[in-house]
Amino acid sequence: MSLHPSSLPSPLYVWIDTPQALDAACADVAHADVIALDTEFFRENTFFPVPALIQFSAGGAAYLVDPTVTPCTEAFRALLQGAAIKLLHACSEDLEVFLEWAGTLPTPMIDTQVAQAFLGPVPGMGYQKLVALWMNETLPKEETRSNWLERPLSPAQCDYAALDVIYLYRVWALQSAVLAERGRLAWVSEECSALVEQAGRSGENDTQWYTRQRQLWRLAPRALAAYRALTTWREGETRRRNLPRNWLVSDKLLFAIAEAMPSNRYELAAVEGVKPTLVKKEGDTLLALVKAAAYQPEESLEASWPDPARADFKQRFKAVKRVANAAGEELGMAPEMLLRRRDIEALVMAHLKAQPLALPLGWRGDYLGQRIEKALDEVTQ
Repeated sequence: MSLHPSSLPSPLYVWIDTPQALDAACADVAHADVIALDTEFFRENTFFPVPALIQFSAGGAAYLVDPTVTPCTEAFRALLQGAAIKLLHACSEDLEVFLEWAGTLPTPMIDTQVAQAFLGPVPGMGYQKLVALWMNETLPKEETRSNWLERPLSPAQCDYAALDVIYLYRVWALQSAVLAERGRLAWVSEECSALVEQAGRSGENDTQWYTRQRQLWRLAPRALAAYRALTTWREGETRRRNLPRNWLVSDKLLFAIAEAMPSNRYELAAVEGVKPTLVKKEGDTLLALVKAAAYQPEESLEASWPDPARADFKQRFKAVKRVANAAGEELGMAPEMLLRRRDIEALVMAHLKAQPLALPLGWRGDYLGQRIEKALDEVTQ
């Protein structure tokens, strides 16, 4: 374990490659109120990220942990679960890395990208731009795409990794003061808690992946059931085999299979894009899933999704979107942080079907609920 100075702005970092050194670093920051975290990983030929570097700092030196030779220790798990706020930026993949390496998630967690979206009109500000905005400093970008699994890491890579957590800590000190002044700290906390909760469910088969497809309106109810079953199967298999989704079968191809509803291998092979290797390896499974959807009881089928080009859909969508835009302007924040496109579509579909509206909860519900109901009622008057 050694301290190493670097340039711009000469960060101190501690390289850690033993469990004993990791425990000593955890003891050094055990009483901190805020701990900045980051990870570097490799993810080109696997479903799960391969941890390459774990960084953390409590305002002093940055600790750079080599997870290729250092197993996670109980002291670090306790640090992740302790009372200190854990800071991340654009946290989704980092949370996966912590699940993979530590077997647990950092909590309570604050994502500074989310925090920034509550302070301005940009919903997904990158880290370099965030630091430039708050610190008037330009961080190096050259090592972003470097090979983080190579050893030894270069001094430039170590400096880059150290600066990430050092500045994350400093940015949050400024962000949190403004959020407190505007009464939005609780909003950010609520949002980030939901992200951690969602990440904790990532080991389960995702039965809702199909809703990411923008063309669902093209599918009849049975084809929609088939596509949902196919994507759910694919999510489970890619996790089990540790393969990227597209290496097994792409969304586009699963959609084409669901549209065609093949009943045998010849019909499956005739679907555009289906290769003989897929038919040979996965054909029986794919056909069984399609067959189950073909014979699913009528009453259990999901209704067809409405065509977004339909006048009644567009009219309602625009009405709810106007509510989100107006609220975003009033609050000085990105409207996407108030309502995502998927949320608006769900509200519109429920309204078209005369079903109860799944209105936003928490602070969003307090701020938007009545406005949304009023906007949709006005559309139908």
